Amino acid sequence: MSDRTPHLSLSRRLARAAVPVLAAGALLAAPAAAPFGGVGVASAEPPCPDVEIVFARGTSEAPGVGRVGVALADAVRAQAGGRTVGTYGVIYPATYDFLAAADGANDATNHVLAMAQQCPGTRIVLGGYSQGAAVVDMLAGIPPLGNRVGEVGSAAPLPSSVSGNVAAVAVFGNPSAKFGVPVTNSGPFAGRAIDLCNDGDPICSDGRNPFAHTSYERTPLVPQAAGFITARL
Repeated sequence: MSDRTPHLSLSRRLARAAVPVLAAGALLAAPAAAPFGGVGVASAEPPCPDVEIVFARGTSEAPGVGRVGVALADAVRAQAGGRTVGTYGVIYPATYDFLAAADGANDATNHVLAMAQQCPGTRIVLGGYSQGAAVVDMLAGIPPLGNRVGEVGSAAPLPSSVSGNVAAVAVFGNPSAKFGVPVTNSGPFAGRAIDLCNDGDPICSDGRNPFAHTSYERTPLVPQAAGFITARL
């Protein structure tokens, strides 16, 4: 991680630039739940699963893939036609220090590079929810808050050398979608990405329903994402 000397001033600019998105910070905090799997290691039974979901959780969720990541992995397994599916919980703070989201992008990149070397036949799925979706934006070279404040953090996009290992991308409640830059048609994953925003979610749209941001795992959007993913494996 690079020097964060301008941390305070940039954080203030970040908050002002994205008032509809980040001023409602509580919206990004997931309700407390049981601990999740995938804390920094692949949780699949075999060392090289057919598919691995590399998922970045939302703000304030416990380490692991988070509740949306769990729901997505379960839905992919149900539709994967017998393929083995592992998960990896991206390691990053997931706190209200949004600059630290870059830590998640760097960790995800390191994991994908390691998987490409150790398990070249494994198809990678990148996913994220809320602040975790911003992590994926960075991997795609997309500014999570559009051009409002410039670069957020210091993460580089996923190297092109391993881009081909990524079969699909799925994000939920993505802040960059609010600023007109969804991963669906932006960056190197365009055409193999799905960017899902719950109706009324103020984080990824002009909606005003805070509860729409905290219920993705209970919506049809998860099986929709799983169908999108499995069609590309």
